Amino acid sequence: MKFGVFMFPTDTAIRPDDLGREVEARGFDSLWIPEHSHIPSSRATPWGGVEGAPPLPDHYWRSHDAFIALAFAAAVTTKLRLGTGVTLVAQRDPIWTAKEVASLDSLSGGRLILGIGYGWNKEEMAQHGVEYSRRRQLLREKVLLMKALWTEDEASFGGELIGLEPSWAWPKPDQRPHPPIIMGAAAGPKTIADMVEFCDGWMPLATRMDIVGEVGRVREAVASAGRDPESFEIIAYGAKPDHVDLLISAGVDHIIFNVRSLGPVETVRYLEQLAGGVGLT
Repeated sequence: MKFGVFMFPTDTAIRPDDLGREVEARGFDSLWIPEHSHIPSSRATPWGGVEGAPPLPDHYWRSHDAFIALAFAAAVTTKLRLGTGVTLVAQRDPIWTAKEVASLDSLSGGRLILGIGYGWNKEEMAQHGVEYSRRRQLLREKVLLMKALWTEDEASFGGELIGLEPSWAWPKPDQRPHPPIIMGAAAGPKTIADMVEFCDGWMPLATRMDIVGEVGRVREAVASAGRDPESFEIIAYGAKPDHVDLLISAGVDHIIFNVRSLGPVETVRYLEQLAGGVGLT
């Protein structure tokens, strides 16, 4: 079983390079960093798009850029996998994002895992010119465009919403054909169809989604499409330490724990507690 942690690395918390060093030193396999470009202060969309949700914590608008933070962590580690949890693909420029992904994977020696999600904050998307109703189609086409840039010497793409004329783009990612693409979303029919088409794994939020009840259904869908279900990674994101045994028995491959956005002393103390609890130290 692989264990990792995720954290919003803010301007008031432990630095991402120090965090990466401490995470690797305690035997964790991966470090995951979420992203939000900004949070419109109107707060019209509730946290996670869930009615009645608590107020949104301020680390959502204080966090460093995910790719820059992971680059800092990559520079001071050697084995730690570097995950985006999640990249909001629909509201990003896919050509620049493909360049960032390829650069980080190349410079880190092939350690990037690209977690992706559709996004929930309607106001944030709108500021990027994205209609909420089109976020799924945009994500799909942007991922396919990025795959072309990563795998083709002269890449091109033609979709209903976006396109790319024949173009050159290097470096290519170290991982071939590209870093694993992991979908972070609930496993509804549309999401499963997307995962089967262009993803390499599923990363549901452990505190909100029925992972145990859905693992079999997701793997069956992958198998029905002619793909190897055992190579399709299931990652429990934000799992509680006391749920580890249940998740392992359900067939989860990788468990990610939440680490609060705190200073160095508190963060290291909690990492030591987590590592000891799952037998890493």
